[in-house]
Amino acid sequence: MSTTFDAVASVRRTLEAAFNDGDFAALEAGLCPDALFHDPGKDFRGPAELRHGVEGFRNAFPDFRFSVLDQLACGDRVVIRYRGQGTQHGAFLGVPASGRRIDYSGLLLVRLDAVTDAERIAEVWAYPDQLGVLTQLGARLTLAPSDA
Repeated sequence: MSTTFDAVASVRRTLEAAFNDGDFAALEAGLCPDALFHDPGKDFRGPAELRHGVEGFRNAFPDFRFSVLDQLACGDRVVIRYRGQGTQHGAFLGVPASGRRIDYSGLLLVRLDAVTDAERIAEVWAYPDQLGVLTQLGARLTLAPSDA
């Protein structure tokens, strides 16, 4: 297995290239072919599905910037606290283009492929501040009464 520093640097390069630069070749190189990305409300399997998801996000926020604030690694896991910023120019989660800026934080828990290649991403659990993003976009949120 590669050193912790190498693994953290590889994960960071992959995510920054895809989200900041639209460099989808980085997804092919940095993800296992069957990698699973758990995003709230949707799972993406493999680099092609994740590329489609990232393209949709970048279409909604073409100036989006993903910035790593903190990183921790232990064994085959990397945790990243990040900041996301951008201006909405396309529909996102049912909210039409608003021209509003978002500035939010989130966490990513990344599992590396410890069996065949410790620098490739095998699975990601994403925890963005989705409520904060929707609020910044001016979305009207309503709560449904519980059945309890």
